[in-house]
Amino acid sequence: MTQRPIDACGIIGDLHSVALVAMDGTIDWCCLPQFDSPSVFAALLDPEKGGYFKLTHAEPGLNKQMYMPETNVLMTRFLRAEGVGELIDFMPVQSDRTQDSSVVKHEIIRIARSVRGTVHFRVECLPAFDYARKPHKVELIQGGVEFNAEGHRMLLLGPGPWRLEDGKACTEFTLKPKETAEFALRYVVDHEADELNTPIDGQRLMDETLRYWRCWLSQCTYTGRWRENVYRSALTLKLMTHHPTGAIVAAPTCSLPEEIGGQRNWDYRYTWVRDAAFTVFILIRLGFREEATAFIGWLAQRIRDADGTQGPLNTMYSLDGGSDLTETTLDNMSGYRDSKPVRVGNAASGQLQLDIYGEMMDAIYLYDKHVAPVSYDLWTRMRRVLDWVAKNWEQPDDGMWEVRSKRKCFVYSKLQCWVALDRGIRMAQSRSLPLDVPELRNQRDRIFNSIMQDGWHEEQNTFVQAYGSEALDASLLMMPVVLFIAPNDPRMLGTLDAIRENLVSDNLVYRYSQDGDMVANDGLSGHEGTFSMCTFWLVDALARAGELEDARFIFEKMLTYSNHLGLYSEEIGGTGIALGNFPQALTHLGLISAALHLDEKLKRL
Repeated sequence: MTQRPIDACGIIGDLHSVALVAMDGTIDWCCLPQFDSPSVFAALLDPEKGGYFKLTHAEPGLNKQMYMPETNVLMTRFLRAEGVGELIDFMPVQSDRTQDSSVVKHEIIRIARSVRGTVHFRVECLPAFDYARKPHKVELIQGGVEFNAEGHRMLLLGPGPWRLEDGKACTEFTLKPKETAEFALRYVVDHEADELNTPIDGQRLMDETLRYWRCWLSQCTYTGRWRENVYRSALTLKLMTHHPTGAIVAAPTCSLPEEIGGQRNWDYRYTWVRDAAFTVFILIRLGFREEATAFIGWLAQRIRDADGTQGPLNTMYSLDGGSDLTETTLDNMSGYRDSKPVRVGNAASGQLQLDIYGEMMDAIYLYDKHVAPVSYDLWTRMRRVLDWVAKNWEQPDDGMWEVRSKRKCFVYSKLQCWVALDRGIRMAQSRSLPLDVPELRNQRDRIFNSIMQDGWHEEQNTFVQAYGSEALDASLLMMPVVLFIAPNDPRMLGTLDAIRENLVSDNLVYRYSQDGDMVANDGLSGHEGTFSMCTFWLVDALARAGELEDARFIFEKMLTYSNHLGLYSEEIGGTGIALGNFPQALTHLGLISAALHLDEKLKRL
């Protein structure tokens, strides 16, 4: 089994976890029962050991994929001269979810059918529990196969006859026109459930799942030019929300490389305060208040706990709010196309990243303004966080790009500290809430003057990445977005010109200077691709500055870099290949944000 391109697949999910389905009908990535659980299928990271679940046409040929309109129900089509077959994949979304994932039935439904001619299908299921570190037993049961490993139980139900081969379950079948075959993969952890082997009712579950996604999407208020792209991005962001807790993951995968064969391989299956706060902002803009409310509730608990290792908050958390994300390597796995190390957990959870306080406060400010007022208890705890920011904003930190070397006074970190104090002051004044406004205003203004003096390079006519540095950074594009500076201010226009000259390649944007001190001192060897979110940031900045023709061209060009289903990975390589974890929430929210602002500007023409 070979490793497919990172983005040559679709994604399905049940708001607890997801599965990636390749173009040939192979599920080669899935963690159960939730996003940050150990993998069940991980052939994406090791085709020999990782495990997979394949339901495919028995003969090679042309395959295509599409989503059922306005849903996350995936259709894979097998186009052959003798017949055309279809595979419908989805994970049912249940309305009675509980906080305990271990007592919820998680299942993947796969419905095969023939739409023309005779179609021969083949099924192979070889799980590899706990990142392929835990052996399992397999046995035939009535109606299918049961897999058992220590602490795990999984049933594969569907028409046989089944045969067992070295831990793998296999079968073949043939369908004539209008015939169907239904399969269900059901999973629980340390919990015996009699309903696991109940008959499959695939058509009913599919109808319910289609109805769920279309009902959810009907809340979307976007009616602009790029409706289909925004809808797909919104549906993808929804798949990355964790229904029991309200947490939002950065991406549902881990250790997919930012450079093929390189070491920039990270685990993104956690909740970054930054990424999730950005997502909440976009969800509010699109009219999805329930998700925003759920995340603010999750965030409020983190603020109440306020036990971060480097400040009141940690950079990221597990879905349930845990802070122990110890980073380890999986030496038993070869990695995506031999990109090692394969990492699970994330050491950046212990970093000091001052920018998270600005993104957090901006999300709460917008929630308070557009959705519902925050409680007094939450405000009391937010005041303590604001006091901490006022006293600590001058510290050097590890920055939003999570460098693993020397801390610096990153301009973006200072910018977001300014945002934190500014939004706190705005909330206090708009609702007459208690706050030491004069002191916080004084510190806010000190940050402003500090950035204008120490974050500005007069000779280069641009803001820079860090105090004392000459390097550029795409995060500077956020300055007008957070209302720190006017988009047509000469300093911002100079920065915009410098970024376009030095960080842009074929209209795609790198995070920071590729030949400057950042790459030399970020603690890692090698390079990376362009960062997709930063390209959408450029579109946004150009639109705000009135450069609408360039903004629209870059946006339309960026749309061509999505995969066949409109999904984006974290980065794009020099040959246009997808790099990094997939799909990435930041990229999709960047697309939505750029579409919103570009639409607004174009409507005024």
